[in-house]
Amino acid sequence: MKREIGLWIDHREAVIVILADEGEETKRIVSDIEKDVRFSGGAQEVTAEDMRDRRFTNYLNKYYDEVIAHIREADSILIFGPGEAKVELKKRLESEALGGRIVGIETVDR
Repeated sequence: MKREIGLWIDHREAVIVILADEGEETKRIVSDIEKDVRFSGGAQEVTAEDMRDRRFTNYLNKYYDEVIAHIREADSILIFGPGEAKVELKKRLESEALGGRIVGIETVDR
C-alpha cells in the first residue's frame, strides 16, 4: 500500500494531504504558538527575550511532533511553505531517520 503526502507548513498551521490506495484525506493542524508574547519591565528585557525564545521553541517542538505523528507512515513526502518551518521540519525528519522519504521542498505562499 503506497502512501504519498503533500505538506504545506508554516509556524501557525500545517495542511496535510494524504494520497493512499484507499483514497485521499486532508488534515489541518493548528499550532499553539502565541503570536506575540509580551513581558513587562525594562531591566528584565534579556531574560524576557530568553523566556520568549524558549517558549517559542517548546511550542514549535510540540507542533512538529504532532505533524510528524501524522506523516510518519508516508512512503514519500513533498513539503511546501513560505518560511523557515519547512526547513526546520526537514531537519527534524532527518534526525528521526525519516529524511529519506522527503522527495522535495518547495517555497510557496498559501
